[in-house]
Amino acid sequence: MTSYRPLHEGWTLTGGDISGVPAAVPGCVHTDLLRAGRIDDPYLDANETRLGWIGRTEWEYSTSFTATPGGRTDLVCAGLDTVAAVELNGEVIGETANMHRGYRFDVSSLLVDGDNDLKVTFKSAYSYAEGQRDRLGARPNAYDEPFNFIRKQACNFGWDWGPTLVTAGIWQPIGLETWSTARLAEVRPQVTVTGGVGRVELRVRLERLVESPVKITASVGGRTAQATVDGIEALLILTVDDPDLWWPRGYGDQPLYDLDVTLSSGSERLDSWSRKIGFRSARVDTADGGFTVVINDEPIFVRGINWIPDDVFADRITRDRLAARFRQAAEANVNYLRVWGGGRYESEDFYELADEMGFLVGQDFLFACAAYPEEEPFRSEIEAEARENVVRLASHPSLVVWTGNNENLWGHEDWDWKPALNGRTWGAGFYYDLLPRIVGELDPTRPYWPGSPYSGSPDRYPNDPAYGTTHIWDVWNTDDYTKYAAYRPRFVAEFGFQAPPTYATLRRAISDDVLAPDSPGMAHHQKAIGGDHKLARGLANHMPAHASFDDWHYLTQLNQARALAFGIEHFRSLSPLCTGTIMWQLNDCWPVTSWAAVDGDGRKKPLWYALRDAYADRLLTFQPRTGAPLTAGGPLTDIEPGAVFPPDGAPALVAVNDGRTPWTFGTTVTRRNLTGDVLATFHASATVAPGSSVTLTLPADVATPGDPRTELLATDTGTTWFWASDKDIPWPRADFTTSVSRAGDTTTVTVHASTILRSLTLFPDRLNPAATPDRAAVTVLPGESATFTIASPEPLDEAALTSRPVLRCVNDMGSTR
Repeated sequence: MTSYRPLHEGWTLTGGDISGVPAAVPGCVHTDLLRAGRIDDPYLDANETRLGWIGRTEWEYSTSFTATPGGRTDLVCAGLDTVAAVELNGEVIGETANMHRGYRFDVSSLLVDGDNDLKVTFKSAYSYAEGQRDRLGARPNAYDEPFNFIRKQACNFGWDWGPTLVTAGIWQPIGLETWSTARLAEVRPQVTVTGGVGRVELRVRLERLVESPVKITASVGGRTAQATVDGIEALLILTVDDPDLWWPRGYGDQPLYDLDVTLSSGSERLDSWSRKIGFRSARVDTADGGFTVVINDEPIFVRGINWIPDDVFADRITRDRLAARFRQAAEANVNYLRVWGGGRYESEDFYELADEMGFLVGQDFLFACAAYPEEEPFRSEIEAEARENVVRLASHPSLVVWTGNNENLWGHEDWDWKPALNGRTWGAGFYYDLLPRIVGELDPTRPYWPGSPYSGSPDRYPNDPAYGTTHIWDVWNTDDYTKYAAYRPRFVAEFGFQAPPTYATLRRAISDDVLAPDSPGMAHHQKAIGGDHKLARGLANHMPAHASFDDWHYLTQLNQARALAFGIEHFRSLSPLCTGTIMWQLNDCWPVTSWAAVDGDGRKKPLWYALRDAYADRLLTFQPRTGAPLTAGGPLTDIEPGAVFPPDGAPALVAVNDGRTPWTFGTTVTRRNLTGDVLATFHASATVAPGSSVTLTLPADVATPGDPRTELLATDTGTTWFWASDKDIPWPRADFTTSVSRAGDTTTVTVHASTILRSLTLFPDRLNPAATPDRAAVTVLPGESATFTIASPEPLDEAALTSRPVLRCVNDMGSTR
C-alpha cells in the first residue's frame, strides 16, 4: 500500500545575514522571519518598503530526517515558490521554476539508513525574472515589475491594491511517498448528466514498477466498475440513475457523492483516491452574442464577486478563514466567485467549500495585465501547470468556467502594446490555442473562454459591452459612477469603486498620530495611481463638503457603497439582456484602501451591506425609463444592446425576481418632501416570474418633482430615489432620539427620526474592533425609526455609540452635533 510521510518538521532558514532561523513548512520566508522577530510586520505603516531585500536574496531551507530505505520512494513537493534546487544528502535531485505546479523526484537510491539531509535552495525570483526578460526582450506590463517573466503569483510583485512582497519558500506540503508495483498517477473524472442519468467517465493513468496486471475498482452512488489493466491507462464508466442534481446556491441543494478508486494487485491494495463529486451540467450560452451561465439547463443570473488571494502569505489562509469569507459572500447573496488571474489556482479547501456551499466558480488561468512570452521555458511550464491544475480541479462541481487570462486581450488591443511588442510574442498562442486544447482534452465538460473581458470572437474588439463579457473601469478612472447607466452590457465581469478600510483596521495598521487622507500611513496604504484624486472626484460629484478625517472616512465608504449599488441595480434591471455582474472585489489581502467589500482584517465595509441589498433575490429599484430606448425596435422591456436611456429620465419602478417562485408584490410609492409631507401616491403591484423582471411606469404626478432638490420617492419597503445629489440637497440638521438595550452579546440601537436622516450608519468598530452591525446606510424618513443590531463581545459605551463619529448620517456635514 502506498504510504506518505510528511516532512514538515525541523526546518531552518538561512539567507543573507540570516542564519538558522526556525522555519515553518508549508510557509514562506516572510512569515518565518516575522515569527523570529527578524522583521517588522510588513502590513503595518510603511514597513513593506524596507523588506524589498527579501525578494532579492537567495534562501536555503534545510532539515534532517531518519529513514529506512526500501522499495520505491519519491520526494513529493506539492509547491515550491519558485526557482529552486532540491538536494538530498548533498546531491541535486531536481530544479524547479514554477510556483503553480508540483514536482516528484525518485530518491530511492539516495536515501540512507539513518539520518538524511534535505535542502531546498531558492534563487531570487527577481534575478530569475529579470534574466529571462533580458534574454527574451521586455514585454508591456501594467506595473514596473517582471512578474510576466516568472511562473509565480503575479500580485506578489505588488498591485493597485497589494504590497510588493516577493515571497520564497516551501509553500505547499512536502513529503516522502513509498510505493510498490504501481500507483495512481492521475485520476480524472468527467461527470455529465443526460436524460436523468449521471455518467462518470473515469480516466486513470498509472505509474508502474512491475508489468504484471493490476485491478482498478471505482464506486459512486452505489455503482461499481472494475478494470484489469496491463498498461498504464484505463477508462471506467459508471452510471447513476436519477442522481440528485447539484445546484448553485439559491437554485437548489448541493448533494455530493463519494467517488472512490482503489488500485490492487491480487489481494494487496496498492493505492487509493477519493473525492466528492456532484452531478450537474454546465455550459455558457453565447448564441445571441451574450454570455449566459446555464446549469442543469437553467439560465443563472450571475451575482458575482472577484476573488483575490486572501493574504499575501498563503500559509495564513486557513480553511476556517476561507469559510468565514465564504459565509460573508453567501450572506451578501453572492452566487459566483471569479478567481482572478493574477493570483493562484485556488486550493482544495477553497473548492471543497464552494462545492458544499453552492458557489459557482470561474477560474482564470494565471495571466494578468501584461504581455507574456511564449518561448521556452515558459511554454512547457505553462502547459505543465495547466494540465496539472485542470486535472486537479476537474472533479469539483462548483467550477463552471475556465478563462484564459485577465485583461490581456484588451491590453493588446487598447493599451498601446503593439508598438512596444514590435512583433514579439505576448500570449495569444496560449489563450487561443494551447489552453483551449488542454481544456478540450482534459476537461471537455466545461466551457473555456479566452479572456476577461472577451467579446466572443478574436475579430471583435475584446471589451465591447454589447457582446460577451466586459470590464467597466472608465467609471473609476475618469468618470462619475452615474455613467454605469449609459451601459447596456451583456455581462459585466469587473467594475468597482474604492474606499478605505474600516476604522479599526486603519488604526491597527497605521500609527499616524493624526489620520488624514494623505498622512504617511494612509498614503502608503493607497496603491492605486491617482487613487486619492479619484476618491476626491467622487466625493465632489455627490457629497457635501467635509471638515474632518472622520467625515472623509464616512463619506468615501458611503460613496463606494452607492456607486456599486447604482451599477448592480442598473445592470440587474436590464435582465435578460444583461445576465451577470461580478463586482471588483470581495476581499483584500492586507489592510489597504481598495475596491473590496470586506477589508484586509475581514471587516465589512458599508459596501458589503449595499451588496447584500443589491444582490437580493427580489429587488425593487427605481431606474430612469422615460419613453422607449433611443434605438430602433421593441417596447420598453425589449432592451437592445447599446440602447441608451436619458440619464435624467423619469424614474420607473423595476422589480427583479431571481427567486425560484413567482413573486407577487404590492408597494406604495410616495413622492415626498424632506419634511416628510406626502405630495403624491401610487400603489404599484405586479407578479414577476422567476428569473425575470417587470418595469412599472409611474404616473406623472409621482414621477415628476416639483422641486428636485427637496423631494424624493420612497416605497413602503425602503427603496428610495433622489433627483438631486446629496451635495445639492438642503439637508435639515439631524434631529433624532435613540434607545439602547443589550442582551447577551447583542446590543440594539433604535434611532427615532424627527427629521429625515440620510444614509444613517453605525460604526461600532470604533469602540470595539470586534463589534459588527447588521445594516448600514439606512435612509430614515421623519417620524420613522431604524433599528441596528450589533454583535459585540463586550458592552459598548452608550453615549459614544449614539453620537459622532460612531453614529453618522449625511445631514452631519456642516453640523456640530
